[in-house]
Amino acid sequence: MKLAVIFGGVSSEHDISCLSAASILRNLDREKYEVYPVGITQDGRWYYCPDCTADTVENGEWERLNGKIPALLPPDRSVHGLVLLRDGKTETVRLDCVFPVLHGVGGEDGTMQGLLELAGIPYVGCGVAASANSMDKSITKVLVDAAGVRQAKYYLALRYDFERNAEGVVRTAADRLGSFPVFVKPCSQGSSVGVAKANDMLELAAGLTEAFKLDDKVLVEEFIDGHEVECAVLGNHSPIASTVGEIAPAQEFYTFDAKYKDEASQLYIPAHITPQQIETVRQNALRVYAALGCRGLSRVDFFVTHADGEVVFNELNSIPGFTSISMYPKLFAHEGIDYPALLDRLISLALEEHHG
Repeated sequence: MKLAVIFGGVSSEHDISCLSAASILRNLDREKYEVYPVGITQDGRWYYCPDCTADTVENGEWERLNGKIPALLPPDRSVHGLVLLRDGKTETVRLDCVFPVLHGVGGEDGTMQGLLELAGIPYVGCGVAASANSMDKSITKVLVDAAGVRQAKYYLALRYDFERNAEGVVRTAADRLGSFPVFVKPCSQGSSVGVAKANDMLELAAGLTEAFKLDDKVLVEEFIDGHEVECAVLGNHSPIASTVGEIAPAQEFYTFDAKYKDEASQLYIPAHITPQQIETVRQNALRVYAALGCRGLSRVDFFVTHADGEVVFNELNSIPGFTSISMYPKLFAHEGIDYPALLDRLISLALEEHHG
């Protein structure tokens, strides 16, 4: 099977994508797959990288390799794969499947999925609408509300309003939520990029100012004092939910650095919550997955409050991290599905979704 693994990309999560892709490249069964590593630079250039190894992808050296070949993925279904620009000539590689290991804008937001739909190539993960709707946290909120799943109270702030009347937006957000602290989140960033905790009006104003550098829409959410837990979901029309894992961040909250740089952060599988709470998280994860129309995989994140054990939805990641320390593969390893078998399952689900 000819499988392209696409990584990198133009988003702020470019480096995390490379870490995830490196782990996937290490664990794909080369007896089953003829792997085509395709890297996208941060300025949007595509390269087929035949000399790429997991190590060169992980450390970023792939961009400096001499053997990389400019590549295109046209929407023309007769090509059904890559066009390589080698020595002034073009050659095509017909692909059986694509694994888009792309986090954030340009990879997890429905744009890559739309291109692959046009090209008629099966791909791992959620479709166009589910990807776009889960990437935009404000749209996710509306759909999860309709599904009847408890989530944090929120206020949606818009850049246009903030630029006209920043003080008014800050005051309205604080009034709507009623108390501090609150969290400020750009609507379409992942890996906690741009997320800030605000303890007063001044910090809220500063958090909004920074968040609007990354997005036109920003959520201000109530602070939930609880366990930070995550559930992995796998499947198309009959998905399964893993047990629940818990994050114990070494920093005040699960920032970008806490996720990927601070080795003092701890993961607990299963989470330090009651069996009943674990089951509630699992069932709510499946409800959110269905409400958003997800396919293939997603990681669904919740809080379980310390005060009364209430389960509160946080967010859904349609292409969760696949690094060596990421929760998604660890949760399914706990369920008895090791990393290579998990990759096989995801690719099979992609073919099933495309071919029926």
